[in-house]
Amino acid sequence: MAPKKKKARQQRPLENEILDPEIVLKEVRRCKALLEKQKPIDESTVDLSAYRVVKEMTGDKVAKEIHDLFLKCAESILAGNSFKFDVPSRAAGNQHYVPELDRIVLKQNTSERSFANVSQVRKTAIMTRVLSLVHEVTTKGIHVTKRDLFYTDVKLFKKQEESDAVLDDAACMIGCPRSCLNVVAADKGLVVGRLQFREDGDLIDCTRMGVTGKAIPAYIDKISEIRSDAEFVLLVEKDAAYNRLAEDRFYNQFPCILITGKGQPDVATRMFLSRLKQELKIPVLAFVDSDPYGLKILSVYMSGSKAMSYDSASLTTPDIKWLGLRPSDLDAYALPDQCRLPMTQKDIDMGKQLLKEEFVLKNPAWVRELERMLQTKQKAEIQALSAFGFQFVTKVYLPRKLRQGDWI
Repeated sequence: MAPKKKKARQQRPLENEILDPEIVLKEVRRCKALLEKQKPIDESTVDLSAYRVVKEMTGDKVAKEIHDLFLKCAESILAGNSFKFDVPSRAAGNQHYVPELDRIVLKQNTSERSFANVSQVRKTAIMTRVLSLVHEVTTKGIHVTKRDLFYTDVKLFKKQEESDAVLDDAACMIGCPRSCLNVVAADKGLVVGRLQFREDGDLIDCTRMGVTGKAIPAYIDKISEIRSDAEFVLLVEKDAAYNRLAEDRFYNQFPCILITGKGQPDVATRMFLSRLKQELKIPVLAFVDSDPYGLKILSVYMSGSKAMSYDSASLTTPDIKWLGLRPSDLDAYALPDQCRLPMTQKDIDMGKQLLKEEFVLKNPAWVRELERMLQTKQKAEIQALSAFGFQFVTKVYLPRKLRQGDWI
C-alpha cells in the first residue's frame, strides 16, 4: 500500500497574491461604496445659534466690513472717546465640540480690545495695522504671505507669531474664513498620485510632478475641475514616509492620492483634504506615528484645531480612518524592542488628555488603542517599520492592512 501523503501545511499567501490590487482593494472599495451612499450632514438641522459661524466672503465684502469697523472707530474718536474692537474669544473655555458635525466650534463670548487701555494699546495698534493691510490686499485683489505681512511693520509686530495671531482674530471678528483675507502661509503640504485639477486655469497632473509631487497651493480658491480615478486618499503624517511611498509609486499599484502636511498641517493642506473628500467621495485613510502626537495631528484634520475653531467648517475632514501605525501593530508585526521608544511623561499626559476628548470617546476602538499605548508606555514612529526592510511599508505592511480592511 502506498504511504499516505502528508497534508500540506498552510502557507502564508505569496507576495504576488498580497500585491494583487483586485484582492488588496476589495475592502477599500466596499468602504468607498458605503461612502457614496452616505448623505451629507444637513447643517440646517443642527442648532448653531449659540455659536459663531463664519461665512465665505468676496474680497470686496471683506474690504467693506473693515471699512465699517474703521468708520465706527472714527466716529468714536470724533465723539471725544478712544476706540476699541470687540474681538471674539478663541480661548479653550469658549470652544465646544458638536458631535453631530464632528468638529469644534466657537461660542459667542468676546473680549474688549481698547486703545485707551494701557495694557491693550499695543495689541489694538497691531489689530488696526493688520486690518488696514488686509483692506489693501482685498481691495487690490492680490494675495500676500503671512511673512510679507509681518515685514510691512517689523518694529510694531516684533514677532511673526503676534501678527499671525491677530490675523486669526481679524478673520473671526469680520466673520469669514482666514483664507478670505487674501493672506496665506507659505506652501508646506505635498500631494502626489492619481489626481488632476486646474490651478488658476493651468492643468496640474499629480502623476507627472516628479518624485515628491506637487506643493499644495495656498490659494485653494483658485483650484477647479478636480478629477481622479483614485480608490482612496492616504494621508501620511511625515514627509519621510510620504517620500518612500512616492518614490515607490505606490499610487500606481494601488490607485490612490498621497498627501502629507509634514507633521502639524497648515491651513491649505487641511482645506485641500476637506475639498477632496467632499468632491471625490472616497475614503481617507491615515498613516501616522504610534504616539499621542500622531493621533493629535489626526484630530486636527478630523475635528479642527482649537486655535482656528471659528473656521472648522472649511478645515475639517470627518470620518478619517486610522489605518496605522497603531499601538496594536507593534505586537501584531513583532516590531523589535530596539525600534520601540519609551513614552515620556509629556507623551503620557497627552495620551490621558486625548482619552477625555469627545472625538476619541465616541470611537471605542480608538479608546482601546490609546489605553494599550498608555499601559505599555511604548511608542513607535512610522520609520520603525524599516527594520523589516526599507520597502516593507509599500510591499507588505500597507497592502496587507488594506487587504484586511484593518482600519478603525
